[in-house]
Amino acid sequence: MRNKFDEQLEKLNNELIAMGMLCESAIANAAKSISTGNPEYFKAIKLMETDIDQKEHDIESLCMKLLMQQQPVAKDLRFISAAMKMITDMERIGDQAVDIAEIIAMGYVNVHDDTVHIEDMARATIKMVTESIDAFVKRDLLIAQAVIEYDDIVDGLFNKVKGELVQYIKSEHNHGEFAIDLLMIAKYFERIGDHAVNIAEWVQFAITGKHKGEDVL
Repeated sequence: MRNKFDEQLEKLNNELIAMGMLCESAIANAAKSISTGNPEYFKAIKLMETDIDQKEHDIESLCMKLLMQQQPVAKDLRFISAAMKMITDMERIGDQAVDIAEIIAMGYVNVHDDTVHIEDMARATIKMVTESIDAFVKRDLLIAQAVIEYDDIVDGLFNKVKGELVQYIKSEHNHGEFAIDLLMIAKYFERIGDHAVNIAEWVQFAITGKHKGEDVL
């Protein structure tokens, strides 16, 4: 019985990794849509979003089967519980990658110097998502903590973008819509960073049984 349970846990592990890779690809394509201004990336990301949503459903079903059909010990229960939380953040990452590409597809954002720091945000959030999944795969608390701390970098870039766009609106009164779209894109990347932090915190919970200072479970 335990062998079967371990096989299902390994399947859950692999499904989470696959979902994480889809999220990474979605963000990377969103970043490409910004750097190239190509609206075609929107279609590709929409397909990825469909796959991410399906993964969320499949993983949720697998977690419920593991909980109902087996009697997981505390460590396994933490892993399954963390997985169910992580997929919610991953699904939101997919949604926000679509939102970014959709703004680009509308054609109001042109690639020039004012998008530089947003592209920096894109690279930073890709790093965070990639490393949050890596922390899960390796069960590595140090990587998870590094992801959480790196959120300050993304927040700093977001504040820099906001400041630059305020100045841009003051000097380019006829391009307010462009500035608002850029600000929305920056905010979506900032939120993706927050979701990566959430994933890292659930990795910590899966390993230690503690979540944001709570007692060990």
